[in-house]
Amino acid sequence: MRVLLVEDEQPLAGYIAAGLRKHGFAVDVALDGQTALDKCEFTPYDVVVLDRDLPVVHGDTVCRHLARQGASRVLMLTASDAVEDRVGGLMLGADDYLGKPFAFSELVARVHALVRRSAPARPPVLRAAGVALDPARRTAERDGRLLHLTPKEFGVLEQLLTVGGAVVSTETLLDKVWDEHADPFTNAVRITVGTLRRKLDDPPLIETVTGAGYRIAG
Repeated sequence: MRVLLVEDEQPLAGYIAAGLRKHGFAVDVALDGQTALDKCEFTPYDVVVLDRDLPVVHGDTVCRHLARQGASRVLMLTASDAVEDRVGGLMLGADDYLGKPFAFSELVARVHALVRRSAPARPPVLRAAGVALDPARRTAERDGRLLHLTPKEFGVLEQLLTVGGAVVSTETLLDKVWDEHADPFTNAVRITVGTLRRKLDDPPLIETVTGAGYRIAG
């Protein structure tokens, strides 16, 4: 899932982004409010993790804009965790609110919860052809055999299972599983699908639809 992290303290931004990526999120970073607004104009983020006290354009203004657009869930971060600040953040249109300092496990859990709220309802465990993928626990198995997947392999498999037998384009996989630094002409998706197929083993689960993308075999 695609996340935009908006945090003006660069070391903290790097730490949070790295941690979210380890949990399978594709993460872009903005260090000020204007950059965040610019990125949101071009990318449909599932969740925006938004620091409130931002330079150039204040986080409150960014939050109001995102709330009006309604395309992304907003998790607001702030150094103040007083009740009136939490209420104020929610009144601006934030979907959730987390005070600093915070436990990283709680941040991850809250982002996961917002992703579930932004997506259509789906089973907690995705299944097809003996494959069972649990997005919350980040586990996948086939016929009882645990699959040791990289974050990208897990993300690709999750996207394909989510839509059932529908075709998912390479561009959609790049958008949902990778981040803004992914080269649109890269072979990363093809290579990842190839290693995923080998790990899934037989019978083949992922079909290539020439000129269109990939889908789960019907």
